[in-house]
Amino acid sequence: MNQKEIPLNQLPVGAKASVTSLLSDGTTRRRMLDLGVIDGTQIESLYQSPSGNPVAYLIRGAVIALRSDVSAKIMVNA
Repeated sequence: MNQKEIPLNQLPVGAKASVTSLLSDGTTRRRMLDLGVIDGTQIESLYQSPSGNPVAYLIRGAVIALRSDVSAKIMVNA
């Protein structure tokens, strides 16, 4: 299976991916690490709001809504 690295905000609803890197810094990076967004974490895109932002993701058993500016800095293998 040929996997490519994309930002999380480009993951289609219903798709699953694995985190490869975290490009954010500061408090946003700390928040993502506290939520368990580290290399190898499985993330599933669940729902998208009518406007397209935010998107709800299943991360380590919890549903977390992330804005596209935050999810754009999470790289995943899709």
